[in-house]
Amino acid sequence: MDRNHYRFRTVWTLSAPAATVYGVLERIEEYPRWWPQVREVARLDDTTGIVTIRSVLPYDLTFTLREGRRDRENGVLEAGLSGDIDGWARWTVTDLGAHGCLAHYEQEVDVRARLLRLLAVPGRPLFRANHALMLRAGRRGLAAHLQAV
Repeated sequence: MDRNHYRFRTVWTLSAPAATVYGVLERIEEYPRWWPQVREVARLDDTTGIVTIRSVLPYDLTFTLREGRRDRENGVLEAGLSGDIDGWARWTVTDLGAHGCLAHYEQEVDVRARLLRLLAVPGRPLFRANHALMLRAGRRGLAAHLQAV
Protein backbone atom coordinates (compact mmCIF):
# COMPACT_ATOMS: atom_id res chain seq x y z
CA MET A 1 0.00 0.00 0.00
CA ASP A 2 1.30 3.45 -0.93
CA ARG A 3 0.98 5.54 2.24
CA ASN A 4 0.48 8.69 0.15
CA HIS A 5 -2.39 7.31 -1.92
CA TYR A 6 -5.98 8.02 -0.88
CA ARG A 7 -9.41 6.96 -2.11
CA PHE A 8 -12.48 8.76 -0.85
CA ARG A 9 -16.13 7.97 -1.49
CA THR A 10 -19.19 9.64 -0.06
CA VAL A 11 -22.86 10.06 -0.92
CA TRP A 12 -24.93 13.12 -0.12
CA THR A 13 -28.72 12.96 -0.10
CA LEU A 14 -30.07 16.36 -1.10
CA SER A 15 -33.67 17.56 -1.29
CA ALA A 16 -33.26 19.38 -4.59
CA PRO A 17 -33.69 18.27 -8.20
CA ALA A 18 -30.69 16.55 -9.75
CA ALA A 19 -30.43 19.16 -12.52
CA THR A 20 -30.23 21.98 -9.97
CA VAL A 21 -27.53 20.21 -7.94
CA TYR A 22 -25.57 19.41 -11.08
CA GLY A 23 -25.77 23.07 -12.11
CA VAL A 24 -24.31 24.19 -8.79
CA LEU A 25 -21.58 21.54 -8.79
CA GLU A 26 -20.41 22.38 -12.30
CA ARG A 27 -19.66 26.00 -11.28
CA ILE A 28 -16.43 25.34 -9.39
CA GLU A 29 -15.61 29.05 -9.14
CA GLU A 30 -18.65 29.44 -6.86
CA TYR A 31 -17.69 26.68 -4.39
CA PRO A 32 -16.16 29.15 -1.89
CA ARG A 33 -19.61 30.74 -1.51
CA TRP A 34 -21.12 27.59 -0.02
CA TRP A 35 -18.18 25.32 0.93
CA PRO A 36 -16.10 27.03 3.65
CA GLN A 37 -13.06 24.79 3.19
CA VAL A 38 -12.75 25.69 -0.49
CA ARG A 39 -10.84 28.88 0.20
CA GLU A 40 -10.20 30.08 -3.33
CA VAL A 41 -10.81 29.16 -6.95
CA ALA A 42 -9.01 31.15 -9.62
CA ARG A 43 -10.20 30.33 -13.13
CA LEU A 44 -7.42 30.13 -15.71
CA ASP A 45 -9.79 29.43 -18.60
CA ASP A 46 -13.12 27.69 -19.26
CA THR A 47 -11.83 24.26 -18.20
CA THR A 48 -8.96 24.92 -15.78
CA GLY A 49 -8.56 26.60 -12.41
CA ILE A 50 -6.29 26.83 -9.38
CA VAL A 51 -8.03 25.65 -6.20
CA THR A 52 -6.92 26.19 -2.60
CA ILE A 53 -8.56 24.17 0.18
CA ARG A 54 -8.10 23.97 3.93
CA SER A 55 -10.12 21.98 6.42
CA VAL A 56 -9.46 21.65 10.16
CA LEU A 57 -5.72 21.01 9.96
CA PRO A 58 -3.75 24.25 9.57
CA TYR A 59 -2.43 23.41 6.11
CA ASP A 60 -3.51 24.65 2.70
CA LEU A 61 -3.54 22.38 -0.33
CA THR A 62 -3.32 24.03 -3.74
CA PHE A 63 -3.85 22.20 -7.00
CA THR A 64 -4.78 22.73 -10.61
CA LEU A 65 -8.19 21.35 -11.53
CA ARG A 66 -8.68 20.41 -15.19
CA GLU A 67 -12.15 19.60 -16.41
CA GLY A 68 -12.47 16.09 -17.78
CA ARG A 69 -15.87 14.62 -18.46
CA ARG A 70 -18.91 16.90 -18.28
CA ASP A 71 -22.02 14.83 -18.95
CA ARG A 72 -25.19 16.64 -17.88
CA GLU A 73 -27.46 13.88 -19.20
CA ASN A 74 -25.87 11.27 -16.92
CA GLY A 75 -25.07 13.73 -14.11
CA VAL A 76 -21.30 13.21 -14.27
CA LEU A 77 -18.56 15.76 -13.65
CA GLU A 78 -14.95 14.62 -13.66
CA ALA A 79 -11.75 16.55 -13.18
CA GLY A 80 -8.04 15.86 -13.10
CA LEU A 81 -6.04 17.28 -10.18
CA SER A 82 -2.35 18.15 -10.12
CA GLY A 83 -0.21 20.00 -7.61
CA ASP A 84 -0.18 19.28 -3.87
CA ILE A 85 -2.45 16.37 -4.77
CA ASP A 86 -2.44 14.48 -8.08
CA GLY A 87 -5.31 12.34 -9.30
CA TRP A 88 -8.97 12.77 -10.11
CA ALA A 89 -12.34 13.65 -8.62
CA ARG A 90 -15.84 12.81 -9.83
CA TRP A 91 -19.38 13.89 -8.98
CA THR A 92 -22.26 11.71 -10.12
CA VAL A 93 -25.68 13.19 -9.47
CA THR A 94 -28.67 10.83 -9.67
CA ASP A 95 -32.33 11.72 -9.51
CA LEU A 96 -34.57 10.40 -6.73
CA GLY A 97 -37.73 11.92 -8.19
CA ALA A 98 -39.85 13.72 -5.60
CA HIS A 99 -37.24 12.89 -2.93
CA GLY A 100 -34.47 15.00 -4.47
CA CYS A 101 -31.20 13.44 -5.56
CA LEU A 102 -28.01 11.72 -4.55
CA ALA A 103 -24.63 13.34 -5.13
CA HIS A 104 -21.90 10.68 -5.18
CA TYR A 105 -18.40 12.06 -4.68
CA GLU A 106 -15.33 9.98 -5.52
CA GLN A 107 -11.72 11.03 -5.35
CA GLU A 108 -8.48 9.17 -5.84
CA VAL A 109 -5.27 11.09 -5.25
CA ASP A 110 -1.61 10.84 -4.43
CA VAL A 111 -0.30 13.43 -2.00
CA ARG A 112 2.62 15.43 -3.40
CA ALA A 113 2.92 18.15 -0.73
CA ARG A 114 6.30 17.56 0.93
CA LEU A 115 5.24 18.03 4.56
CA LEU A 116 2.23 15.74 4.18
CA ARG A 117 4.39 13.09 2.54
CA LEU A 118 6.83 13.26 5.47
CA LEU A 119 3.94 12.84 7.92
CA ALA A 120 2.22 10.13 5.88
CA VAL A 121 2.38 7.29 8.41
CA PRO A 122 1.56 9.06 11.68
CA GLY A 123 -0.72 11.60 9.98
CA ARG A 124 -2.85 9.29 7.83
CA PRO A 125 -5.74 8.94 10.33
CA LEU A 126 -5.74 12.71 10.85
CA PHE A 127 -5.70 13.38 7.10
CA ARG A 128 -8.65 11.03 6.55
CA ALA A 129 -10.59 12.63 9.43
CA ASN A 130 -9.75 16.09 8.07
CA HIS A 131 -11.15 15.10 4.68
CA ALA A 132 -14.31 13.64 6.26
CA LEU A 133 -14.93 16.88 8.17
CA MET A 134 -14.42 18.88 4.99
CA LEU A 135 -16.98 16.76 3.15
CA ARG A 136 -19.47 17.00 6.00
CA ALA A 137 -19.20 20.79 5.94
CA GLY A 138 -19.53 20.77 2.14
CA ARG A 139 -22.77 18.81 2.33
CA ARG A 140 -24.20 21.21 4.90
CA GLY A 141 -23.09 24.21 2.87
CA LEU A 142 -24.53 22.86 -0.37
CA ALA A 143 -27.85 21.98 1.28
CA ALA A 144 -28.14 25.51 2.70
CA HIS A 145 -27.14 27.03 -0.65
CA LEU A 146 -29.75 24.97 -2.48
CA GLN A 147 -32.48 26.19 -0.11
CA ALA A 148 -31.49 29.79 -0.86
CA VAL A 149 -31.62 29.37 -4.67
